[in-house]
Amino acid sequence: MAAPKLRFKEFDGDWISKKIIDLADYVDYRGKTPKKVESGILLVTAKNIKQGYLDYSASQEFIEESAFDDVMRRGKVELNDVLITTEAPLGNVASVDRTDIALAQRVIKYRGKIDLLDNLFLKQKFLSESFQEILKSKATGGTVQGIKGSVLHQIPLIVPSKEEQTKIASFLSAVDEKISQLTQKHELLSQYKQGMMQKLFSQQIRFKADDGSEFGEWETHQIQKVFTNKSKNYDPQNVENLPCIELEHLSQNTGEILGTISSLEQKSTKNFFEPNSVLFGKLRPYLRKFAKPQFKGVCSSEIWVLNGLKISNDYLFQYIQSEQFTELTNIQSGSKMPRADWNIIANSEIEYPSSEEQTKIASFLSAIDQKIEVVAQQIQHAKLWKKGLLQQMFV
Repeated sequence: MAAPKLRFKEFDGDWISKKIIDLADYVDYRGKTPKKVESGILLVTAKNIKQGYLDYSASQEFIEESAFDDVMRRGKVELNDVLITTEAPLGNVASVDRTDIALAQRVIKYRGKIDLLDNLFLKQKFLSESFQEILKSKATGGTVQGIKGSVLHQIPLIVPSKEEQTKIASFLSAVDEKISQLTQKHELLSQYKQGMMQKLFSQQIRFKADDGSEFGEWETHQIQKVFTNKSKNYDPQNVENLPCIELEHLSQNTGEILGTISSLEQKSTKNFFEPNSVLFGKLRPYLRKFAKPQFKGVCSSEIWVLNGLKISNDYLFQYIQSEQFTELTNIQSGSKMPRADWNIIANSEIEYPSSEEQTKIASFLSAIDQKIEVVAQQIQHAKLWKKGLLQQMFV
């Protein structure tokens, strides 16, 4: 009937089309919501199911151990069973990696029939762009898209022999493992940086001068005397087509600029910034997102434009990521739209080192940033590679 573009050389012949219901047994856990308790058996909800894995930190809900058999009376999980969410969100997929869990509503569990369907192959098939597009085309609802189990079961899958399925699944699982290792490396580097920032900005760790001598004591001043939050008002009558950074362009942890930046054409009030200024989101939910563009432009009036007076902007860029600055921005004003209060921050005191020690701290932390960015790019490349594999290895 069909064959994929990319295939292991030992296999040939056409793949066949069969409905999911003919290839796998299922359990739909819709029904009465079980009683939640403080501790007990972990209840895996749609929130825990991500694109390819279970995130147990995303939701921590539990049921009583005595209720486990009743909640799971339709069928308990086994390793490598495939879970798919049917609503909010729709189409997230994961393999079962532990059996001491219960499943909540809006989750359907599939288990491939012996000799017909490899569970790990089914997981990868569900993750493929072609299947996700079919899933969305059959979904119903307005703001919240969902699919009935009776509709999902009838979706046809084009599959090869069980042997070829297993070979494909094993290969793609190895790619997933590489992505997982890179992701863990990225998390560890990020945690290392957070720990080093805490020690450096609290002076638990100090650098020495190039000649081996000790740097002097840090000075203490009000923040408004150490760095400014002064933005020149942008006059659209005089300056046109400058790149415009909005809150959604700011990122957390990395400081990279997200999305595509357009030039400002409409006549509206914006803040002007020079190259190397530190931009910081002051408004929830963008609070503590930041960037340091290497170009001049304009930005939302809900973004602070920070520049150093007694500290360099490179040092300032690292300082705003620290726990010390986070504590200051936790003091917020406004009820409907809480935002960090600059007046409180400006009058708070800050300790800061000499310019030479600032350079060493900023350079050290920037070097970690570069390592984190390299791993982030490796993760992105690996994900794109896998996406291409899914497109070429499935029909």
